[in-house]
Amino acid sequence: MILISWNIDSLNAALTGTSSRAGETREVLDKIHAANPDIIAIQETKLRATGPTKKHQAVLAEKFPEYNYVWRSSEEPARKGYAGTMYLYKKELTPKASYPVIGAPAPMDSEGRMITLEFDKFFVTQVYTPNSGNGLRRLADRQVWDQKYVDYLEALDKQKPVLASGDFNCAHTEIDLKHPENNHHSAGFTDEERADFTNLLNGGFTDTFRKIHGNITDVYSWWAQRVRTAKANNSGWRIDYWLVSNRIADKVVRSEMIDTGKRADHCPILLEINL
Repeated sequence: MILISWNIDSLNAALTGTSSRAGETREVLDKIHAANPDIIAIQETKLRATGPTKKHQAVLAEKFPEYNYVWRSSEEPARKGYAGTMYLYKKELTPKASYPVIGAPAPMDSEGRMITLEFDKFFVTQVYTPNSGNGLRRLADRQVWDQKYVDYLEALDKQKPVLASGDFNCAHTEIDLKHPENNHHSAGFTDEERADFTNLLNGGFTDTFRKIHGNITDVYSWWAQRVRTAKANNSGWRIDYWLVSNRIADKVVRSEMIDTGKRADHCPILLEINL
């Protein structure tokens, strides 16, 4: 199986926008389609609570005709058009979709951050982990989320193996970002968030990128849009992951980034696994 996960930073803009950036995003979508993945996980869709519009549906049908999809959007009391997730999966697949509520601090469970697909022999789940925010104002709530998420994954793992992807909003180790020395008090690289990610892995999961590539440096999945030189200088962070249950880690064939050229923000991440 080939699976791809991507924080798209607005599916709405990608499908209907007219800016040069929207064009760049659509080029990445074309690249994803060309990879012929079985499953595509998308985070930060920013769709309305009612989901894809008729225009969105038409573009999805044109660009991904071989796929069905399920979605989850932010809904009250959370902000409108915020966060959100979607799966596209090959039409011959017949997963059962669920939309977990993990008991996180309000309104996180209403922000459309998780979808899980259940197959006969495994689960595929995605997450858009809450950011700790400016001034780390949401760090305490983020830490509660992290523990609730670990509890959820461990419960799935007791039933059957798990493949978990998404934007985890955490660079786990110092080699997972370009300038660790300047960011120990920045959202995504605090001691608390990194310890929580270690706790997640200790729950029985493998970071597939490190499994395949070891301690390779200078490979990232996110570059700040607001810093014009970030992508050109490869000044990035690795905050997007494919994790798998330890007992299927030896079945991973590939775990890698998909190049997005000059487009900053997140890049898609690809997992190939023999299941």
